[in-house]
Amino acid sequence: MIVGLDRADDAGVYKISDELALIQTVDFFTPIVDDPYWFGQIAAANALSDVYAMGGVPKTAMNLVGFPLGQMELEVLRQILMGGLDKLREAETVLAGGHSVEDSELKYGLSVTGFVHPDRVLSKKNLRSGDRLILTKPLGTGIVNTAVKGGLASPEQVRKVTRLMAALNRKAAEVMLDFPVNACTDITGFGLLGHLAEMVCGSGHSVRVYSKNLPVLSEAVEFASMGMVPAGAHKNRSYREFMVSFAAGISPVWKDILFDPQTSGGLLICLPADQTGEMLSRLHEAGLEESGVVGDVFPDPSERILVE
Repeated sequence: MIVGLDRADDAGVYKISDELALIQTVDFFTPIVDDPYWFGQIAAANALSDVYAMGGVPKTAMNLVGFPLGQMELEVLRQILMGGLDKLREAETVLAGGHSVEDSELKYGLSVTGFVHPDRVLSKKNLRSGDRLILTKPLGTGIVNTAVKGGLASPEQVRKVTRLMAALNRKAAEVMLDFPVNACTDITGFGLLGHLAEMVCGSGHSVRVYSKNLPVLSEAVEFASMGMVPAGAHKNRSYREFMVSFAAGISPVWKDILFDPQTSGGLLICLPADQTGEMLSRLHEAGLEESGVVGDVFPDPSERILVE
């Protein structure tokens, strides 16, 4: 076992041979959008993301379904499964089967298996002094989804956030293969600072976050200013705020965004500073125009996050 229960990471990794290791992950959740097809797309992209974050390529997947029989039409389930299947096809990943149970609340997700070379496994726990951090997707999906549920988001805003969450991290992962990346994670339910805290803990390093460089959905700033902040953001902040120092002038709205729980968020990539310019150019060329350098790593046994 290369990556297992001994440390928090995005997926488990088991070495098969000197040339091959298996990545295994599982993720599922309740609907976050009304359209069942797009819910399937988002859930699949979210589950696949953990394999990309570990430096691997997803190969097979199994559906996981909880469905309230008698309360919803089976056509809803068909659309969800079709959305997930289409996203797997986009990722060139084979659906191998699955399992369903009757449940009072609809749930969908995937168990995913991927391949990676044992020497190319990426972990959260390998920050290096002088490294910089690149984020590949904008923050704020949790806040915008809260506004959607409150009926405040326009149809165009709904489409924008839906497509963002359904977008695979495949292109970013493919770009990473050509660079000496030291650590990586994907930003999901714990928010940017929550996942960054997992990288910092036990590393002997601290991280500086450049708030002005963060890619953020403009709608998220607007809705957070109106108080449309999900409960998960407050929980994330309560759990990790002791590790975070905010510079004077960082507004409450930005603090909410930094702790905002994401669904199928971007990759947070840690690599040597002299490689960040070229990687950023490659990411932009691949269509990930909002990718940005959002922080740097420095040695510090206090293991804190400084937001400037």
